[in-house]
Amino acid sequence: MPQDPSRTPSRSSASRSEARTEDPNPGLASLLDELTTLEQRGLRRRMRPIDGPQTAEIVVDGRPSINFCSNNYLGLADHPALIAAARDAMEREGFGAGASRLIVGNLTAHRRLEDHIATWKRTDAALLFNSGYHANVGVVSALAGPEDAIYSDALNHASLIDGSRLSRATVHVYPHLDLGTLAELLQGGRHHRRRLILTDAVFSMDGDQAPLADLVRLARRYDALLLVDEAHAAGVLGEGGAGPTLGLGIDVQIGTFGKALGGFGAYVAASAPLIDYLVQRARSFVFTTALPVPVAAAATAALDLVQGDEGQRRRAALIRVCARFHAGLQKLHLPAPVSPSHIVPILVGDPERTMTLSENLLARGIYVQGIRPPTVSPGTARLRFTLMATHTDDHIDRALAALAELRHHLPPA
Repeated sequence: MPQDPSRTPSRSSASRSEARTEDPNPGLASLLDELTTLEQRGLRRRMRPIDGPQTAEIVVDGRPSINFCSNNYLGLADHPALIAAARDAMEREGFGAGASRLIVGNLTAHRRLEDHIATWKRTDAALLFNSGYHANVGVVSALAGPEDAIYSDALNHASLIDGSRLSRATVHVYPHLDLGTLAELLQGGRHHRRRLILTDAVFSMDGDQAPLADLVRLARRYDALLLVDEAHAAGVLGEGGAGPTLGLGIDVQIGTFGKALGGFGAYVAASAPLIDYLVQRARSFVFTTALPVPVAAAATAALDLVQGDEGQRRRAALIRVCARFHAGLQKLHLPAPVSPSHIVPILVGDPERTMTLSENLLARGIYVQGIRPPTVSPGTARLRFTLMATHTDDHIDRALAALAELRHHLPPA
């Protein structure tokens, strides 16, 4: 039977493969060495195939599982309203934006969404970015430079850290939520041209919240700008899901549509002059093609949902899910955060043991990822549960039962 040519490498490609194996490029060889080291330390990452929509029940590696990994906190990722809005916009206005916003990509769908965001956030203006990472890297590196200073919480998201590095500003990392140390650093940095405080609103790996009102007072006292990344808070917290930043007078509010709002893309909400400045200086905005039209339309539909009755019902359902899960963890005497957040870390410590626990949970139909360094600090590898409004009592009880079976492998509270 003849072989399928699409499955059989050509003689030339096979020869090239052999040549690479026999005499690898030194640069490639060093990469392979690093991969081997990561494997030996239990830190090598792999992508699992996931099938089906991003719901509370998914198929992982061909295995039906309850999804405790998703940031789809309100369960909007497959909502009919978002799908209809995307489809209608695509039929009406096409798919791709064609270019950056400053060339020919400043389309009606983008402007409409920015108007919605500014109204929702009660700010003068808003600006779209292609992801939360694009937003944080672009905004931080635009607002701070070599003459400036950045003050960043130790547990801030990697995108805020990378934006700080790109800015070439003097960077001070203060201990997590330690406002006393932050005040001392601000006091000693009055000689800088501009000072920028960076914090997550809800911290992505621990689920705790920043004391935003206190940070606003510090920023005003020391004439600093305050930037808050509310990626894990937008849609979930605050009036109309507008986040805990609402009404506090925070200078720069950054959020994403890729989590509770069920879509993709990100926003910056701020004063009109600051938004205008970002249009001039934020390189991750200036030099990239604008979001596809259906993506922007779906985000607009998501904003309508979270501000209405359905959004309120889903936030209430998420609160109930969080309370049930946290109460169950306490009965099992497992370490759980003090406040019942929708992000629930269970610290394990050792990376290999963490991943073994993740596999054992998956074998029981519970999909929860192990989080290891460098995402978290050495010695703090963890199982990171994320909860959704669409989790049922049965989902939560099955997760708790699986944890109970593995209790002897988990640290005490």
